[in-house]
Amino acid sequence: MLTNRTTPHRRPIALLSLGHACVDIYQGAVAALVPFFVSERAYSYAAASGVVPAASLLSSVVQPLFGALTDRWAMPWLLPVSTLVGGDGVALSGVTGSYAMTLAVVAVSGIGVAAYHPESARVARLASRGSHTAMSWFSLGGNLGFAAAPLAVAAVIATGGLRASPLLAVPAVAGAALCAAVLRALRAPGGTAGSGRAGRGGAGRDDWPSFLRLSGAIMCRSIVFVGLSAFISLYVRERTGGGELAGAAALFVLYAGGAVGTVAGGALAARHGRIPVVRWSYALTVLAVAGVVLVPGPALYLCLVLASAGLYVPFSLHVTLGQDYLPRRVGTASGVTLGLTVSVGGLASPLIGALADATTLRTALAPLIVLPAVGRLLLRPLPEPALPEAITGPRRPKTADAPERA
Repeated sequence: MLTNRTTPHRRPIALLSLGHACVDIYQGAVAALVPFFVSERAYSYAAASGVVPAASLLSSVVQPLFGALTDRWAMPWLLPVSTLVGGDGVALSGVTGSYAMTLAVVAVSGIGVAAYHPESARVARLASRGSHTAMSWFSLGGNLGFAAAPLAVAAVIATGGLRASPLLAVPAVAGAALCAAVLRALRAPGGTAGSGRAGRGGAGRDDWPSFLRLSGAIMCRSIVFVGLSAFISLYVRERTGGGELAGAAALFVLYAGGAVGTVAGGALAARHGRIPVVRWSYALTVLAVAGVVLVPGPALYLCLVLASAGLYVPFSLHVTLGQDYLPRRVGTASGVTLGLTVSVGGLASPLIGALADATTLRTALAPLIVLPAVGRLLLRPLPEPALPEAITGPRRPKTADAPERA
């Protein structure tokens, strides 16, 4: 049985997970604001849809740049500062006086989100001490924050209109406080210093071929996930004959199953190893997405549950694998796996929509069946990387009767 070597710092991981949720609210909040921009400012659909890429694409592209910076210099102060920047940009979007200013402040929010993720992944790597389960809890926080974004926006904007958008800065203030608490805990006696060389890499040899294969697999996963997220509500209504409730239920299943899958991925990896679990997940996704596209009636929901599990189980494992394939460039690995590769899904989504306009939605979703199989092929030759001793600490002896605990 595969287990982690040392016990993670549970309190910092819990605080990091909550802080991650506070930051990723702003990843989902921009899309949730679009209907209000249309109704209150009379933006055209084209203008409104331009707001989302201003944040998401810029964030995804610059994340590797921030990752490279954190590889060179430890910057734990980025956690609270970037959290505040990410929140303030969204908070100001409802009170700006022009479309150009709205795009500008939303772009600033995207930069804040981009600055947060590589450094937070580095700190989480230190606090987790190589625990796959702990890293999955850190990732879960981001998933929950993204899912909570529409609720937060609706609670504020639907009540007070866009002029109430400054209230959306509240999660950022809470997240910055949580980040500060994490850094204090890691600097305390017995903690892992957040600015140590170990956290920035420096030991081991970078395995670029394996990292590039992993990145290709993540791109395949991203296209499938974004494609399903964008069109599953419409597709379920079309296939089942249900109304808006049926479509909303399908989207809920996709996201809710993902929260469970993220945590399950860490637990499974602790027992079986990351590479086997990721490979099984991609294989499951092939069958599940085929069921979503081809199976008629209510059974489609069961296939969607399986697809959600297949897509989310490897989510946190992608990050730790990338970090361990590039132990000398942990920040760069985090920026690519959390940002750049994920943005490919957003770029592919319009192509799926164009194909659906030209044919049918079912035909447009059919290519998604093939992509997890491509990802599985890319993963096939990958080795299980060793966890750096700088993160896990020296290996402690164990007896046959007393196996290590994760």
